[in-house]
Amino acid sequence: MSDKDTTHFGYRQVPTEEKAARVADVFHSVASRYDLMNDLMSGGIHRIWKRFTIEMSGARKGHQILDIAGGTGDLAAQFSRIVGAEGRVVLADINDSMLQVGRDKLLDHGYMGNLEFVQADAQHLPFPDDSFDCITIAFGLRNVTDKDMALRSMLRVLKPGGRLLVLEFSKPRNELLSRAYDAYSFNIIPRIGKLVANDADSYQYLAESIRVHPDQDTLKGMMEDAGFVNCDYHDMTGGVVALHRGFKA
Repeated sequence: MSDKDTTHFGYRQVPTEEKAARVADVFHSVASRYDLMNDLMSGGIHRIWKRFTIEMSGARKGHQILDIAGGTGDLAAQFSRIVGAEGRVVLADINDSMLQVGRDKLLDHGYMGNLEFVQADAQHLPFPDDSFDCITIAFGLRNVTDKDMALRSMLRVLKPGGRLLVLEFSKPRNELLSRAYDAYSFNIIPRIGKLVANDADSYQYLAESIRVHPDQDTLKGMMEDAGFVNCDYHDMTGGVVALHRGFKA
């Protein structure tokens, strides 16, 4: 097999055409406990990371927002309030289990009027060119098989002047923090997954997928190669997470 025929699934190499199905199985497994696990694994800090993403989005009334890999709807709920009745928020996810959990959660909390739910692959977004003022993808890009294709797809559906925000786990800057983070990720998180979700393997994969995701500067370069301009990033929690931002010219 050539390099294009295989890709990483955590630390394993698998046939490229199999990755999407394997990732789907992971998220089918964790969907029902996804929010609880996020709070437990991050100590609730993920809410601060997402709040900063909202602040950096520039979203305002009337905007059209696309939240890719939107899962259980944390960002979509906030955007729905900001853009108002004249705006539109599309929560997109490739995984139907995650999409259903997100839809049910937002309906239960009274969100609906300006929200749409679309099952979509980030590599082949089913929207016209120049559709959205802002696109977000939070903790989803590392699971995409062809990240370069996905970034180009996002650029296509952004309006000129629109921005992309990629919130993703990244590389800690401090060696001691990096070691502690590794120990926590590989020794504690799978155990929490086993205890809470009865699924250690999925959380082992999620920990591994973070380690093979591009670091901050590499991802910035990938965004520039895809055609985004004025790209930058902001480290949070010592680089455990980074928020990348790029604009469509």
